[in-house]
Amino acid sequence: MSGKYAVAAIALSLTIVGAGMAQLRPAMLVPVHAADAQMQMNTSGPADQGIPSYHAYALKPPVPATLDPQQFPDPLNRNVYGLAAKIKPVLYQQPCYCYCDRSVGHKSLLDCFASEHGSQCDICQKEAVLAYQQTQKGKTPAQIRAAIIRGDWKSVDMKPYINASTSR
Repeated sequence: MSGKYAVAAIALSLTIVGAGMAQLRPAMLVPVHAADAQMQMNTSGPADQGIPSYHAYALKPPVPATLDPQQFPDPLNRNVYGLAAKIKPVLYQQPCYCYCDRSVGHKSLLDCFASEHGSQCDICQKEAVLAYQQTQKGKTPAQIRAAIIRGDWKSVDMKPYINASTSR
C-alpha cells in the first residue's frame, strides 16, 4: 500500500513542478546577451513592463482622426498634434511607452493623438516627434518602431516645437 502512495506522491510532485516550470518558460526565453536584452526593452521605469500594444500591420481605411491642433492653446501641443495628423498610419504601428495601453486601453500611439492624452504626456509627444522625424528620413514604420523600442525617443529635443509652426 505504501508503494502506491509513494507513486501518487511522486506523480503529484512532478505535476506541481511541471506547472511551475511552465510559468517560468517565458523568462527562460529572454536573451542572455546584454545587447539583445536592450533591443527587447529600454525604459527608464522601475521595472521592465514589456513592449506596449501596437499594430504590426498597415492601417486600413477609415483612418482614425487625430484631434484638431488648433483646439490647443499652447504651441507645443498644436505643433505635435499637427505632426501626428501627418503620419497617422505610422503612429498606428507604434507602441507608446507611457503604457497607456494598460491605463486607458490604447492600442497604439495613434490613440494618444485621437484623444487629449497626447497633450498631457511628454512620452507620447517625444515618440510622435521621433516618428515624424524618422518618417521624413524615409524610415519604415517597422524601423521607427525599433527606434522607439530602443528608447531613442528619450533623447528627442522638444525645444524646436515649443514655438515653431507645424509647416515642417
